[in-house]
Amino acid sequence: MRDLFLLDPEVVYLNHGSFGACPRPVFDAYQGFQRELESQPVEFLGRERRLLELLEPARLRLAAYVGSPPGDLAFATNASSALNTAIRCLELARGDEVLLGDAEYGGLEILWQWVASRTGATLRRAPFAELEPGANTRIVFCSHIEWTTGQINDVATVCAAARAAGALSIVDGAHAPGQIDVDVAAIGADVYAGNCHKWLCAPKGSGFLYVRPELQHLVDPPVISWDYTEGAPFSVRHRWQGTRDPAALLAVPAAIDFQDSHDWPAVRERCRALLEDFRDTSGLEPLAGRFSQMLGFQLPVDDGAVFKRHLYEQHRIEVPVVEIDGGWAMRVSVQAYNDEADLAALRAAVSRGALRRSA
Repeated sequence: MRDLFLLDPEVVYLNHGSFGACPRPVFDAYQGFQRELESQPVEFLGRERRLLELLEPARLRLAAYVGSPPGDLAFATNASSALNTAIRCLELARGDEVLLGDAEYGGLEILWQWVASRTGATLRRAPFAELEPGANTRIVFCSHIEWTTGQINDVATVCAAARAAGALSIVDGAHAPGQIDVDVAAIGADVYAGNCHKWLCAPKGSGFLYVRPELQHLVDPPVISWDYTEGAPFSVRHRWQGTRDPAALLAVPAAIDFQDSHDWPAVRERCRALLEDFRDTSGLEPLAGRFSQMLGFQLPVDDGAVFKRHLYEQHRIEVPVVEIDGGWAMRVSVQAYNDEADLAALRAAVSRGALRRSA
């Protein structure tokens, strides 16, 4: 499938997890909507509201794809913006506790620190297996798939424990849609946010926010504009937030169609098999046991930034290297456009000699 993507053929691209990559047919659909918008902006966005004819079917298609009841999902530009929308609407006070997994995305760690500094709430972190709400826990926050390790977490169990303790559950599903099957209703989270631009391969600027019906009245959009009226449905209140390019959202059904037409379960299985082979032959310590298309590895180097530059400048391999507790990790993402040669190139680049030179 390499020719179906727009990636630079001179780069070994093993970093789908950061920003995704959009297939040519999906990108064509995306640009088609942009051209229609620019050919008659008033008709598309204003007078005829052509946008509404397109946006609602796209939203409903995504809701069905991730297992959400139709009224409980709103479009967002990405998971970070969706989670900001929900979290910044919550009322916390001094003495309230937010329980976090210990491998959460750095940008959302900053968000929670910002919330704590303004509300007086305390933050407590624990490994996913030890996320047990206490008497003062008001919110439990965790990742469906951990961004550094690729570990797939049993978030449904944590959400059930949170509800039993009277706490809210918020799940960061940034890496889940498209990489694994997602059923937000079955997961039972109070809030779930996901990206479409990563593993679903939709254009950048496409994501979603799911909120359980009982809580939707608490979650207002960050921009109050024309579609906002008291008592309006959740998806309507979050629909219009000023003039913006909606093409990425409108192209989400094209991304779903692309995966449906290419037997995506088989694609996932092939990608996982490539990762398993790399895990078994690279000599590196894997950081997750349950994974799909993304897996982190412990790196025996003193300076991961130097090693990352070495990989790109000397081998033209695009792969993230991040600092974690206890050292450095390299996260390998495998998508439909990757093959055995890509993993062989990485395996050669992380040979023991190369690692020693970068240590």
